[in-house]
Amino acid sequence: MFTIGDFAKHGRVSVRMLRHYDAIGLLRPARVDPFNGYRCYEAAQLARLNRVIALKDLGFTLQQVQSILDEDVSADELRGMLRLRRADLAAAVAEAATRLTRVEARLRTIESEGHMPVDDVVVKRIPAVRVAELTGTAAGFEPEHISPVIGPLFEELCRRVTTAGLTPTGPSIAYYTPAGPDGGEAVTVHAALPVAAAPQDGHDFAVVDLPAVENAATIVHRGSMDAVLSTAQTLARWIDGTGHRSTGYARELYLEADGDPETWVTELQEPISAH
Repeated sequence: MFTIGDFAKHGRVSVRMLRHYDAIGLLRPARVDPFNGYRCYEAAQLARLNRVIALKDLGFTLQQVQSILDEDVSADELRGMLRLRRADLAAAVAEAATRLTRVEARLRTIESEGHMPVDDVVVKRIPAVRVAELTGTAAGFEPEHISPVIGPLFEELCRRVTTAGLTPTGPSIAYYTPAGPDGGEAVTVHAALPVAAAPQDGHDFAVVDLPAVENAATIVHRGSMDAVLSTAQTLARWIDGTGHRSTGYARELYLEADGDPETWVTELQEPISAH
């Protein structure tokens, strides 16, 4: 048997924690000396302690932990529960990281207000282009809605275009259209690759011609699209400040989009009315 101090050392927990577990009936000592009240534990009790700590670290309350262990859950059942809980926590961590990225992007935008050079904006004609495309629907135009849709669309489109034996003839393009009169704020997301191919029924993607944009205000964004907000708002300020009017969502032309997103180069192309 182990003293409470030695058992705590082997279990990598505190003596105070073991006393608390004893008080609430979660992990009783194997023996309590009737004369001095010293608690003693057996090595076999480390198995229950490991389960208590694992369940607690995965977010279960001590009351829930006790209910789970008192039901004599098998090791396989416990592993399954822990895997599910781990998946939930991993998803929560990923969501928190994404939310932090958005907060940081918004903060950079606030800090750069009035300092972004608007002379980087160029007005030009965007020629018509034939593209292979796949579409999806996002709940809104916010990054948290667009990102989970556009990434998988491009991955699937690249796979299908390659399978069809086609080679893209230029950089990939993303563009957006309203989802419909009853779609509310929903947006149709278009992932597109320029191709030299005629529309045909045999493809499992659409081949469409994007019309030319006679007047587009363009600006180059360098870095991840998660941080595009400052660049996009610089473009918006230029459009408003020069008396133009936006006539639709900006296209995104991915000039360099391989490897680390922080090295990406993307041209935003927003259609505008002529003076």
